[in-house]
Amino acid sequence: MCDLEKQSVKVMATNREARHEYFIEEEYEAGIELVGTEVKSIRAGTLNLKDAWCGIKDGQLLLNQMHISPYDHGNRFNVDSRRPRRLLMHKREIMRLYGKVKQDGFALIPLSVYFKGSRVKVKIGLCKGKKLHDKRQAEAERDAKRQIERAMKERY
Repeated sequence: MCDLEKQSVKVMATNREARHEYFIEEEYEAGIELVGTEVKSIRAGTLNLKDAWCGIKDGQLLLNQMHISPYDHGNRFNVDSRRPRRLLMHKREIMRLYGKVKQDGFALIPLSVYFKGSRVKVKIGLCKGKKLHDKRQAEAERDAKRQIERAMKERY
């Protein structure tokens, strides 16, 4: 086994709203460029992905509107909690994503932030927006599945 397989993965935040609002076509893993106090704050679990989105500007992938609360003991080293943060991917992958985002209806949405070993990683989804009837259909399927599981539990 190599070192990458041994590394533990600890999820710090997930974007549950993204799975409700979008169809996720593909998922990608990216590193993130952070300042030291931001890493400490993420370890404390004080981040929020609710309104976060990704954009490509000047050939760089940026994560916008992710909120990382200022570190308690960070004093003057703390930075703006909603500043754009650069995501680290290969240039070839970024250009491929840029081509897909230019297609109608695709968006780059962060799905989760996690530690892989000692490094902070972001899982990004290439997403297409759901319509209202799609959301209703997904909810109906979940309800039906729950009812089936309940009935199976009662029988056994």
